[in-house]
Amino acid sequence: MKVAGYIERKSMLYQTGVEYGDYTMNHVLGCSHGCKYPCYAFLLKKRFGQVKVYEEWCRPFLVSNTLELLEKEIPKLKEKIQSVQLCFTTDPFMYGYSEIQQMSIAAIRRLNADQIKCCVLTKGLLPIELKDLYCENEYGITLISLDEEYRKRMEPGAASYAGRVDALKALHDSGCKTWVSIEPYPTPNLIRQDLESILNMVSFTDKIIFGRTNYCTDVTRGYPAHKQFYNEKAQEIIDFCVKRGIAYHIKDKTITE
Repeated sequence: MKVAGYIERKSMLYQTGVEYGDYTMNHVLGCSHGCKYPCYAFLLKKRFGQVKVYEEWCRPFLVSNTLELLEKEIPKLKEKIQSVQLCFTTDPFMYGYSEIQQMSIAAIRRLNADQIKCCVLTKGLLPIELKDLYCENEYGITLISLDEEYRKRMEPGAASYAGRVDALKALHDSGCKTWVSIEPYPTPNLIRQDLESILNMVSFTDKIIFGRTNYCTDVTRGYPAHKQFYNEKAQEIIDFCVKRGIAYHIKDKTITE
């Protein structure tokens, strides 16, 4: 597939306030995965007038001067940066978009040239070429279910769950550092499923991040026991990871009193 068009930006690298992040870059506007949780990035861009409707958000625009901006900004920031996240408001390996994938790999290579670690998260397919890049990089996928019907309903343009896991496992088997984001994890009124089956599927990974569903009235109104539910699931994550020596992070406000 082809991107909808090209835009230019005045800056690329910036420090994020996200609890497990450092610096980030977003070299695409929009995301064809079209997640319907709803998507925080879409809500944010809509609020500030960068996109108007969901259909517009699903037509990604590539930032054409990404590499030029990195050339200017890396020398100024490299002593401050611990890692760069790709990405917080888009997806660096958007499913079916080879041009976005190529730009993402080129950006990672440029950052790695100055020994800047990159932390990647995608609902697409992680390319095997990543195995040949900087050994400190961390590659992750979002995996909130194994049910393809749920994926088609909530992440209609994203890669299949099995495809994501297979691509992540290939990088793991090649010696790369890998991680999994189980967020936003759905409550039983959205889908009834077994968290353990998801955990067993990704038990090879180095780190698991777990978080609740936010910005969704279907959870708070449709499942009154959501606080107890997330407390129990967070503990299940902790017990699973401790038993297997997997690093973990439970997102803020997932566990409540």
